Amino acid sequence: MIDDYFIMMEKKSYTSEKHYVHKIGWLRAAVLGANDGILSTTSLVIGVAAASTNREFIILSAVSGIIAGAMSMASGEYVSVSSQEDIEKSDLIREQRELDATPEVELQELAKIYQKRGLDKELSIKVAEQLTNHNALAAHARDELGINEISKARPLQAALASLFSFLSGGILPLLLSIFAPLNHMVLMQYLFSIIFLIILGAISAKTGGYSMLKGMFKIAFWGTLSMGLAAFVGHLFGVQVG
Repeated sequence: MIDDYFIMMEKKSYTSEKHYVHKIGWLRAAVLGANDGILSTTSLVIGVAAASTNREFIILSAVSGIIAGAMSMASGEYVSVSSQEDIEKSDLIREQRELDATPEVELQELAKIYQKRGLDKELSIKVAEQLTNHNALAAHARDELGINEISKARPLQAALASLFSFLSGGILPLLLSIFAPLNHMVLMQYLFSIIFLIILGAISAKTGGYSMLKGMFKIAFWGTLSMGLAAFVGHLFGVQVG
């Protein structure tokens, strides 16, 4: 029964209205991964470049940052979303047991939820009965537990989105660490990263259906702050190496 519910949730529904909330799962992981790939790798490279003029050190810091960051993002995302998935499955199993043991109590519980949402008592009971007859577990999962197609945990999808988006974001500072002039390394890392962060902010805002200007401003502001602090630390504690 639990597996049937998750299979049912995988089926897509089509509507003439355009909504963006169904993208929230993969979009959050992808944007976070790409943003972190650009920002953390660039900040690391800027910190090293501010302390050293050795290109090999700078390139090594970029490669190390990309590998460590990508694996950390992917594993962290997988573990956290897996925990959410385990909780969802556990709650659904518990709910199914309650439905089997005390169906009348669960029916009244569902009706009370609809009453709190504005239905009168008689109508709420009719709605609860019809939804229970159609799919009792799905009704309780959606309206009592808040589990639905949009919020459903997908650990592997989130992990892969984080992994590949981080790698794609980290390529930029790596290429700059290889080809940018050493005497302008910090400046070029900052300028190009801010440009790509602004583009990323615009893309994520467009995909998510919210203000592109706000998206670009937020990502540029926090990116500048992060890289500025990295450069400051590099100058403050760095030791110049050939």
